[in-house]
Amino acid sequence: MTDYSRPLESDRDHVWRHLTDYRGPLGPMIVEASGLRVRDARGREYLDATSGGVWCVNVGYGRAEIAQAVYDQLVKMPYFSPTAGNVPAALLAEKLSSHEPSLTRAYYSSSGSEANEKAFKIARLLSSARGNGKERVLYRDRDYHGTTIGALSAAGQGERRSGFGPFAPGFVEAPAVNCYRCPFGKRYPDCSLDCARAVGALLEREEGKVGAAIFETVVAGGGIIVPPPEYWPEVAGLVRAADALLILDEVVTGVGRTGEMFAFQRYGIRPDIVTLAKGLASAYMPISVTWVAERVFEAFRDEAGSEPDGALEDKLHYFRDISTFGGSAAAPAAALACLRIIEEENLLSNVRKQGELLLAGLKETLSHPWVGDARGVGLLCGVEFVADKKTRAPLPEERVVAVAAAMASKGVLVGRTNRSMRGFNNIINFAPAYIATKEDVETIVRVFNEALREAL
Repeated sequence: MTDYSRPLESDRDHVWRHLTDYRGPLGPMIVEASGLRVRDARGREYLDATSGGVWCVNVGYGRAEIAQAVYDQLVKMPYFSPTAGNVPAALLAEKLSSHEPSLTRAYYSSSGSEANEKAFKIARLLSSARGNGKERVLYRDRDYHGTTIGALSAAGQGERRSGFGPFAPGFVEAPAVNCYRCPFGKRYPDCSLDCARAVGALLEREEGKVGAAIFETVVAGGGIIVPPPEYWPEVAGLVRAADALLILDEVVTGVGRTGEMFAFQRYGIRPDIVTLAKGLASAYMPISVTWVAERVFEAFRDEAGSEPDGALEDKLHYFRDISTFGGSAAAPAAALACLRIIEEENLLSNVRKQGELLLAGLKETLSHPWVGDARGVGLLCGVEFVADKKTRAPLPEERVVAVAAAMASKGVLVGRTNRSMRGFNNIINFAPAYIATKEDVETIVRVFNEALREAL
């Protein structure tokens, strides 16, 4: 067995890990991985039901074909400024549009936070060019769009925001879509879709000042919340009627996580902008895309110089933005290889098949006294824990932590809401890679049941 004592010491003494409270013990150092299994520096092996901890290693570990594609491109031409083009970037943009022809232009950067920042900047710059004062951005409670100050300004998760203010002005919050905890105290389907109607009411209240509305198509970190089927057509229509851009954050759900290539395709809607990251290259390289409809792209060309006094100067009327590593050629090469695997191995079908099995197994735990809800779509599922099934009072976070810890001790890694929503960090999430087998899913469900008995 390899001796990892020196890297463990270096990690302890020199690395500042993400989302880590150093007043407690450190988590593992992962040193090897293959398929759905990872091994830590102490030699312990785990079934990873988180796709890399944050829902991104979607085609599994050890994909030599992705590594080879990256290597080949690095040797041939690794990088040039994104003011120039490169071959993999061009081919990836074309490939994405083949899966959704209504979106035609890919703007590259390195993370989901950046991708959403670009979307906000596009909306703001269009408002400035048109001189119409539509500078505000609507977002939704429980949704999360990234870690920068701009992205946190649109975060519907109080603990994510806490202490990082003041935030950027011009962001307004709409109520959550959350049938288990309806903000209006109603029950679906006898609710008149008040959560959708509230978006329309807020757009009216803002008196034409909202230029864009951003939402997670399926809520991920805010609790694995799948909107009812009527929600998205209603909201998309309201946003369009307000002459605002509809931005869908598919950083988690895009590229197959829900069993469709893109989650919004389940609802028959056409957004103006979609943001992609995490699983786009299955985390083999950092890459994100702000993906826009042609009408948005053309607005920066067709409307130049045509606006009234007070609008943006004509010489500034183009998208004056750059992300250094948006010029990587190896990152889109990795994404192309990842998409090829998804297509050739028919992994979307497997996501649907194993996702149904996973959700069915989780729903069987609803008889447990502390399990309030089990929900999800594709290989993105969550279980919400409650102290009282009648009142739905959330189970204290430390008890949910105990369940996740018990699963890890038995060799299965799961995720959970973590310092996100005060009082509601009570959800464990399950998001294994798209290559998960029936046996993998059965192991996850079995270990979850064992952890419930032991930890609660």
